[in-house]
Amino acid sequence: MMSLPFYQRHHDHYDRAYRHKALQSTVSQYQKETKSKSALYAQGSTAYARGSAAYRHASAADFSLESSAAYSRGSSAYDLESAAYSYGSTAYDHSAAQSKRSAAYSLDSEALSKSSAAYSHGSESINKLAAAYRLGSEAYSLGLKDSNLMIEDQSYKMSPKAKRAKQNLISEDKENEAIDYSVPIFSGREVSISGITDTEEERIKESAAYVARRNLFATGEGVSVSKVAKSSSEEEHHEKKSRKVAIRESAERVALKKTLEETQAFHKKLNQDKLLHPPEFIIEPRSHTVWEKQNVKFHCTVAGWPEPRVTWYKNNVPIDVQAHPGKYTIENRYGLHSLEISTCDFDDTAQYRASAMNVKGEISAYASLVVKRYKGDLDASLLHAGTVSQPLSFGVTPHGYASRFEISFVDKFDVAFGREGETMSLGCTVVISPDIKRFKPDIEWYRNGVLITPSKWVQMHWTGERASLTLTHANKEDEGLYTLRVVMGEYYEEYSGYVFVRDADAEIPGAPGAPLDVQCLDANKDYVIVSWKQPAVDGGNPILGYFIDRCEVGTTHWTQCNETPVKFARFPVTGLIEGRSYIFRVRAVNKVGISLPSRVSEPVAALDPADRARLRSHPSAPWTGQIIVTEEEPAEGVVPGPPTDLQVIEATKNYVVLSWKPPGQRGHEGIMYFVEKCVAGTEEWQRVNTEIPVKSPRFAVFDLAEGKSYCFRVRCCNSAGIGEPSEATEATVVDDKLDIPKPPGRIMPTRNTDTSVVVTWTEPPDAKDLVGYYIESSVVGSGHWEPCNNNPVKGTRFICHGLTNGEKYIFRVRAVNAAGLSEFSQDSEPIEVQAAIGGGLLHAAPSPPYDITVLESVRDSMALGWKQPKVTGGTEITGYYVNYREVIGGVPGKWMEANIKAISERAYRIQNLKENMVYQFQVAAANLAGVGTPSLPSQPFKCEEWTIAVPGPPHDVTYTEVRKDSLVLLWKEPVYTGRSPIAGYYIDMKETEAKEEHWRSVNEKPLQKKFLKIGGLTEGVSYVFRVRATNQAGVGKPSNTTDPVVAETRPGTKEVVVDVDDNGVISLNFECDQMSPNSKFVWSKNYEPIEDDSRLAIDTKGGKSKATFKDLGEDDLGIYSCIVTDTDGVSSSYTIDEEEMKRLLALSHEHKFPTVPLVSELAVEILEKGEVRFWLQAEKLSGNAKVNFVFNDKEIFNGEKYKMKVDQKTGLVEMIMDKLEDKDEGTYTFQLQDGKATNQSSLVLIGDVFKKLQDEAEFQRKEWHRKQGPHFVDKLGWEVTDDCNVMLKCKVANIKKETHIVWYKDDREIMVDEEHDFKDGVCTLLISEFSKKDTGTYEVILKDDRGKDTSELKLTDTAFADLMNEVCRRIALSATDLKIQSTAEGIRLYSFVTYYVEDLRVGWVHNDTQIRFTDRVKTGVTGEQIWLQINEPTPQDKGKYTMELFDGKTAHKKTVDLSGQAFDEAFAEFQRLKQAAIAEKNRARVLGGLPDVVTIQEGKALNLSCTVWGDPTPEVSWLKNEKSFVSDANCILKFESGKNVNFTISSVSTLDSGKYSLVVKNKYGTETSDVTVIVISVSGQTDMAKHAASVQGQSQNNVTLSKKKKATTASKQHKEGEKKDFIKPHVDEIIATEETPDPKGIPTVEKKKDAKSNQHPAKKTDEKAAAAETVP
Repeated sequence: MMSLPFYQRHHDHYDRAYRHKALQSTVSQYQKETKSKSALYAQGSTAYARGSAAYRHASAADFSLESSAAYSRGSSAYDLESAAYSYGSTAYDHSAAQSKRSAAYSLDSEALSKSSAAYSHGSESINKLAAAYRLGSEAYSLGLKDSNLMIEDQSYKMSPKAKRAKQNLISEDKENEAIDYSVPIFSGREVSISGITDTEEERIKESAAYVARRNLFATGEGVSVSKVAKSSSEEEHHEKKSRKVAIRESAERVALKKTLEETQAFHKKLNQDKLLHPPEFIIEPRSHTVWEKQNVKFHCTVAGWPEPRVTWYKNNVPIDVQAHPGKYTIENRYGLHSLEISTCDFDDTAQYRASAMNVKGEISAYASLVVKRYKGDLDASLLHAGTVSQPLSFGVTPHGYASRFEISFVDKFDVAFGREGETMSLGCTVVISPDIKRFKPDIEWYRNGVLITPSKWVQMHWTGERASLTLTHANKEDEGLYTLRVVMGEYYEEYSGYVFVRDADAEIPGAPGAPLDVQCLDANKDYVIVSWKQPAVDGGNPILGYFIDRCEVGTTHWTQCNETPVKFARFPVTGLIEGRSYIFRVRAVNKVGISLPSRVSEPVAALDPADRARLRSHPSAPWTGQIIVTEEEPAEGVVPGPPTDLQVIEATKNYVVLSWKPPGQRGHEGIMYFVEKCVAGTEEWQRVNTEIPVKSPRFAVFDLAEGKSYCFRVRCCNSAGIGEPSEATEATVVDDKLDIPKPPGRIMPTRNTDTSVVVTWTEPPDAKDLVGYYIESSVVGSGHWEPCNNNPVKGTRFICHGLTNGEKYIFRVRAVNAAGLSEFSQDSEPIEVQAAIGGGLLHAAPSPPYDITVLESVRDSMALGWKQPKVTGGTEITGYYVNYREVIGGVPGKWMEANIKAISERAYRIQNLKENMVYQFQVAAANLAGVGTPSLPSQPFKCEEWTIAVPGPPHDVTYTEVRKDSLVLLWKEPVYTGRSPIAGYYIDMKETEAKEEHWRSVNEKPLQKKFLKIGGLTEGVSYVFRVRATNQAGVGKPSNTTDPVVAETRPGTKEVVVDVDDNGVISLNFECDQMSPNSKFVWSKNYEPIEDDSRLAIDTKGGKSKATFKDLGEDDLGIYSCIVTDTDGVSSSYTIDEEEMKRLLALSHEHKFPTVPLVSELAVEILEKGEVRFWLQAEKLSGNAKVNFVFNDKEIFNGEKYKMKVDQKTGLVEMIMDKLEDKDEGTYTFQLQDGKATNQSSLVLIGDVFKKLQDEAEFQRKEWHRKQGPHFVDKLGWEVTDDCNVMLKCKVANIKKETHIVWYKDDREIMVDEEHDFKDGVCTLLISEFSKKDTGTYEVILKDDRGKDTSELKLTDTAFADLMNEVCRRIALSATDLKIQSTAEGIRLYSFVTYYVEDLRVGWVHNDTQIRFTDRVKTGVTGEQIWLQINEPTPQDKGKYTMELFDGKTAHKKTVDLSGQAFDEAFAEFQRLKQAAIAEKNRARVLGGLPDVVTIQEGKALNLSCTVWGDPTPEVSWLKNEKSFVSDANCILKFESGKNVNFTISSVSTLDSGKYSLVVKNKYGTETSDVTVIVISVSGQTDMAKHAASVQGQSQNNVTLSKKKKATTASKQHKEGEKKDFIKPHVDEIIATEETPDPKGIPTVEKKKDAKSNQHPAKKTDEKAAAAETVP
């Protein structure tokens, strides 16, 4: 019999491991049901039994041709009588062969019910099939398939019967022969399929079915027996059926076939395996990035049979759900496993792993979770610790990878169109290569270049693969260019798309669109200026004006602020209540109706700007929308003075806005204001605010007559009265100071794409404060205009999207400012909407670049340079494309692309070229119109390594600022610098028509800069220039020559002009009237682009550009130049040197003189004794300068508490206070007045700031008192010495002879051996071999009669760890080089350190692989030695060994090469020592038992015994006085059991005295043990002593050598090897003892040797040991 199949042998294992607990109660019941069904199954139809004869497995003896004939006859009967079953059986066989498990486990399936019905009606063929299908035997299905194969192959191999299977033969006819046959019912793999069984109960039933059938198969129960029924008459039985039954059975067969085919298709996709299957992840868990307090859920789907068990891990630690109740939720629903983490916090950032395991194996899938914090939510403790643990996306950047990341955008969002009120979403899939799990990108969204932050209007989401932005309620403010920026470290990529938002349908047809971008400006105590932008759609009728509504925060009631519409897009709202917050909205109105309201503004508080700034810097409570303002009770004060600096800051037809500054003289209480007006030319002043004075130094005056001129003045008032009026303003005409702009000009459309057109225009002349432009389009001939944008765009270029391809459009533009919208521009020329490439272009592609030259050549790359195309095509060059080809034998090859992305520079390095190969190059330029014609092929260049010492040619030589007698030449440094750095440049020039020999040098000495202004040119003459670089080796190759340039000043040429305005602002100004639509002003300093805008602000409007210095200083010295692009070389420059800077600063100072300039603002400092000094310094003060000192709005004066001083010469103003008390908290102000010039500076000392200053002053006062006695200059600290010891040290001062120093550790005094001499004022305490036992708090006390001072140093926790890290580092640095030593056990690698501590982590690496320590390879530390022991080394142990000593921060390495000769020598020495050790181990030796000396009386019996050992068993012999000695009647010598030696003398005599030697010997060595026997006669002790001396042969002193045994081993060198062993050093010890005889003279037998003597017996070879005993 054959052995059992593997799926039967191992069933117990996976049954125990994977049986579901819920199955236990079902299995036994199911087994009983299956047993009862098995009999019914065996009694199936005869036709099926005959048709299944091929499946019978029997012994070879029982299988015969007769059974084969029965099979064939059965097949015929089957074919004739059971055609229906054949059809279904074929489908079933095919399904069983392909599916991974039988779908018949679904007990309530439709097919089963139908098959059961067929069985009940007596259909034998269908009944048999239904029974097999109901039992769901996959193995049986396999048997069907295999049997068909056997029939075809005429191979009748039977399956073996299970060993434990009992025969179960059921025969209908006793004469029929039964053949043993086991039908395998067990299915090796069962997978729970969601969809077939939809409930957990059905899944349990399915699994129970599998377990029960498997057990039945293994035990032999439920075995189906097929029989061959052979009757004598060979007649076949036919069952008669009615037509109704036949039709019903046929229908059921069709339904069954359909079910089988569906199940087959399902399982074919699910699993191709038939038996056990290891786990596999169908869907792996995905990584997530979430914010704190969000929930996250990981999902995964696992397949495998038996059903895998899934375990979740966090950082490789199993997740315990019960240990964290409510934190984790782990679920498993129909193979879908999930892990949910609730309320994520920062500690949940980790790597999570799902591990699936069954008997076939284990597999894991990983996913990462990154939990982000909002800004400002960082844990302060983490910051104090010095590190913040966070993922590569939270503050973590992949430095070093920036150049390797490839970021691409897939499924990108396109131009989007929406309507107000709709929800819009933009999304893009981001692919980052390489995908580094721990580095996550930063996703940023921008609108028109401004970073977008999440708000109630905008939501952003990042799934890890796709970025999306949602506009929850779109408004026209949301219209603009949206840019998605993906940042990986220092590298980022962007993708942009425009979003258009149209107006929502008006409530009244014909009403205008809603205004947009409502903002609050210049908010004050009781008024605010509201501004907005006008809508693009006016509803077909002009907009008459706007209504402004306000709503108090926290309410829903809107109040209209103006009764009549205002046309100016800015309006002052008064009547606000101080301390309350408001929001505003605006509605437009025309003659048809009122528009929908705009989006509300951001909330604004009615506060004084100073109060608002103070609240922002020191918020005291959560924002509630209302700020309560309290005022102090007015005290008796003075009448305030007149306000100053009154001026009109805004004037329109409807109102005038006034602004002023509070008076210098105003008493100690708050002030308010009355505003007065009068018609210019009269003195009839009228009070504007007659009832309520205003609190803010701003006021809007309404109800003025348009066109009239008015003057205004302001008075201050308080409880003391009304002050004098201010100086009146100049006459102001009530009219709009800001005019409506004029229409733009030169509207030029350009083709862009199939649905868009680029429109450019020029700015209207004399435009002021432009908000932007609106563009409209119209199909030619339609007369209907549609807005292209609903949010004003800045700039003079816009892409109009959403156009119809093939249609012709015209465009018009109008400008917008606060005064209104301009008239429309003239209509543009019609343009047909087509893609830019391929149709008649208004912008042409650029001409070819030229003058291609090689800037550097190495073995595999070449750097090229070229000149810009002479014709740019009407727009700027966007990039260049380089091609190259090989030239072999003068024959050029095929052109190849050198770069895929366009390059912006006119220099490029081509990589991966072939050395010594000749190449040609061509360059093509690209602009918005497309890629231009490539240049002509360059000269052939050979790719070879440049070895010349001089530098290569400079490149990109250009000229600018061409005038009639000068120009400026610019160039870039060479790519190839030669063998030494560039030392400078030489410039050559000649006239264009002159010959080569007429080149002349412009400069005699090399220039360090890369620009030069060349003068002395002749007007009208054409010149060319070139540049050469020089280094220490010489002057290099010249650059390409420039294009010819004629020295002339073009008509209309303008220069940069410097200007200082009335406010003392210094600026550089440049104008150009030759600009094209794409022209730009480009400012540079020293001909380098200005990238730092911290010192220079650039403002460009139309054809004017202004560069304003923020604070002109020495850092601003240089040449400032401005170039206008897309012009014929319009450029100019201005030089600011030191003299010019002084002149400009002096001029600026003159303009600003009314303000006393300060060198430094009011500041505070703590003096040595704890005094507080307030001071400021003015640039200069005259003798008449006055200073008022104010504290909390009350003037303070010089006295006992305040010491005030003003130094007019230095401009220093100071005030000193002896001590800061709690009542001194507040605001300090110094008010300066010098003639008309005034200034003041304040310092706010409130809250934490004051408390900190007060504590610092108190500390400084105590410090001063402390320093009057002995004190510490430097507090107690530590350092690690070169000997790796720790030294605690501190520096002291003001000490004397009587000063004592005492050290403590953990409040226990440390005793110091000697007094400290305070040399160099340093006190030290040395701690040798510092370790964990030395952790604690150290304190040193310095004291004498003047006082004491203490300093404490805590060496615990982090401080102790830092110190130990330094100690470990020093120890690691002290490690010696690794050495190799051979031992009897193997090879040892070792290194010595100063000393070893446990905190020093030691690791060993073999051939760059970390060593895993085993019994054969182990490491350890002995004393100061760190070693690696390799026992029984093999050739695989050869290689490079590295010892890594990790000090907590850095790994220190020592390396030794154990290979080649080093390994061979070490291995040979190991073999030798190993043999010597074996010899030493197995040599013959005396283990113990014999004494050194035996003293006995004559006539006594002497019995000595000892134990010997050796392998092989040693030979034993005795010597007496160095002569052979054998046993006789008197002396009996015995050697028993190979180890026990006995020496017996029945009656001793004096003749038996002497030295006896026991000699043991085997092949590994010999050892001798001596014993001296002294027999004392009765005559006396004197004779005994003499006899003993004569026997021993020597009696020189009273010292006895107590150990005198020596051994002869197989190798004498073994001793030397043992002496070298530093782990267990072997030392032959000889212990000398002084023996004193018993004074009473009684002879005794000496005691046996002590344990130490027995363990380490002395050895002897050929030498004799003498023992002498002195007897008194």
